[in-house]
Amino acid sequence: MSHESAQKEKRSVALISVLAAVGLTAFKLIVGLLTNSLGILAEAAHSGLDLAAAAMTYFAVRVADKPADARHPFGHGKVENLSALFETLLLLATSGWIIYEAVDRLFFHPAQVEVSIWAFLVMGTSIAVDINRSKMLYRAAKKYNSQALEADALHFSTDIWSSSVVIFGLIGVTVARYVPGLDWMHAADSVAALVVAVIVIYVSGELGWRTISALVDAAPPGLAEKVERAASSVKDVVDAHAVRVRPSGARWFIDLHVTMDGNIHLSRAHAATELIEQAVQDVLPGADVTVHVEPAEKKVEKRQTTAETS
Repeated sequence: MSHESAQKEKRSVALISVLAAVGLTAFKLIVGLLTNSLGILAEAAHSGLDLAAAAMTYFAVRVADKPADARHPFGHGKVENLSALFETLLLLATSGWIIYEAVDRLFFHPAQVEVSIWAFLVMGTSIAVDINRSKMLYRAAKKYNSQALEADALHFSTDIWSSSVVIFGLIGVTVARYVPGLDWMHAADSVAALVVAVIVIYVSGELGWRTISALVDAAPPGLAEKVERAASSVKDVVDAHAVRVRPSGARWFIDLHVTMDGNIHLSRAHAATELIEQAVQDVLPGADVTVHVEPAEKKVEKRQTTAETS
């Protein structure tokens, strides 16, 4: 598949996610206001953030695919990470609002929830839509190694669980209406909203940690060792060292040093570096690899000089 086709597919997936978020947010907000259900209103707010997140993902995917230029020699991949960080902050802010409203209803200002078939219909529709778009986003994220699409997919996967919790809360309110001995279940809607908030906070924490790690160029544990082993496996390479791994959006930038026999021909050394690049790209497909070659004898001399000085 060409680069242009890949860009088109990524943008198409992100745009579909935006349109789905628009429909769900409007549907939940209307039903939540009509039923006065905090659980559904919490989900409407959550979907509103989904819409903002999906829009940011669409923007990030478009910008991140731009080629490197004089001002951005490593490309624009970090835009994806910034988008995910902003999404995390939005989620945390919404969770704070949900917790505040739920506690207020539980202990200070109880509210009557009007449960109707529309309440169950909107949450069931939400689950069906989220299942489809999370699968779609996961496939595209895995295919193109896109952190922005992966974050979106993770986000919508948690929506499935939170929507299920809200349905449980609505069932509790319905049971309390017809079973006098279970009046305490009137609080199920607010409790469900609290559970939604906890789920969102947990997911936001994981997403935020991964995003910050990417922004500060933190490589996954053990990845540098895998790159070193891959480079060392190439013929004529004495050893590989000084491996540096830098993530940028969906791409990886690898810088490493290798030692070779100082007497081999330059063309042979160059051919070896191309094999090293291929070996590293087998570990990290599509990575931008830079190889620095050092003569083995020079390295030995440096070690001896250091030992004598000591």
